[in-house]
Amino acid sequence: MQTTPNSNRLQIGLFGVRNAGKSSLLNAVVNENTATVSDIPGTTTDPVRRAMELPNIGATLFIDTAGIDDEGELGKLRVEKTLEAAKRVDIALLFFDENNFDAIIKFLPNLKSAKTVAVINKIDELKDKGESIREKIKQATKLPVVSVSAKTREGIDDLLKEILRAMPEDFESVSITGNLVTAGDVVMLVMPEDSGAPKGRLILPQVQTIRELLDKNAIPMCTVVEKIPEALKSLKNPPKLIITDSQAFKRVYELTPKDTPLTSFSILFGNYKGDIDFFVKSAKKMLELKKDASILIAEACAHRPLEEDIGRVKIPKLLRKKLGDDIKIEFTNGADFPKDLSPYDLIIHCGACMFNRRYVLKRIEEAKSQNIPMTNYGVAIAALLGILDNVVYPN
Repeated sequence: MQTTPNSNRLQIGLFGVRNAGKSSLLNAVVNENTATVSDIPGTTTDPVRRAMELPNIGATLFIDTAGIDDEGELGKLRVEKTLEAAKRVDIALLFFDENNFDAIIKFLPNLKSAKTVAVINKIDELKDKGESIREKIKQATKLPVVSVSAKTREGIDDLLKEILRAMPEDFESVSITGNLVTAGDVVMLVMPEDSGAPKGRLILPQVQTIRELLDKNAIPMCTVVEKIPEALKSLKNPPKLIITDSQAFKRVYELTPKDTPLTSFSILFGNYKGDIDFFVKSAKKMLELKKDASILIAEACAHRPLEEDIGRVKIPKLLRKKLGDDIKIEFTNGADFPKDLSPYDLIIHCGACMFNRRYVLKRIEEAKSQNIPMTNYGVAIAALLGILDNVVYPN
């Protein structure tokens, strides 16, 4: 369980005003003093994350956030991080109390992309007031309501049951390889050494893909570009599918047997984490951009750009070769994603292996609402190389 990437966990956020008992409840749920607690408002600053295993659900990630009513310049920054966390979570636990009811109701629209459960904490202190608060919440929000006490652990089991009920129906319903692979299929994975990966390790998308192929009872066969001819000769029949690192698309395409479908890790993750149909349509629009187009390249993780960096070097080189040297290219990484996307004619996102699906879909939603095409690395590279119509992706 501890090796499950955070991006693959069910993400559960705790939201509310300062001193609502969010951190205390998190400690009660996970049975550890994970989050610092204090009677002083504003103890929680940056979001606190705690991974754990929940019965009947599996790997989860709890995210304890700063109070939505934090004050001052630093408080404003903390609230911004809370709002950013709200975009990522699959389930939101929203803490209510009678003294800050209107402020909490005002915050509720920020959780529209998550399944939200209303929480009345400190029920041991509220006593008779708890029921009236519950009815007020139901009338104002129609949300499911759970009454708990972090101090006495009253209602913790009810909260876990409500989390299970709130679990999104589509959580983990999307697989990486989808309908492209069935049991017994031989799948060739072409994995050139990634200069950004620690020595001796594979990058996360490659590891996750291999794990899924094994779970499907398929037969993964790993090689590098230079050994593809030898690997193919060792097989009685051509592989059912070849998956390559997008950076080697052109060379692998030229070596792929005529009747063997070809795709890339990034394209598979475009479907696994996002909206592959939108990515493909946007990539085709990319080829029609004007020579002075403005393009945003968004990376999920922050890292020091390398000489052969795919996002900072290789894709811009392909873009300029296809569209001309006058195109404008900007970069963002991590949570630094513009609210106003209107200055851009196109967004090219990385494979987002460090983001959960909910967060990627939120970014796609923002792009669609502003009528900005958005694609990802693998789809964009295939389009720029002229082979997009010759690669496959899950339906």
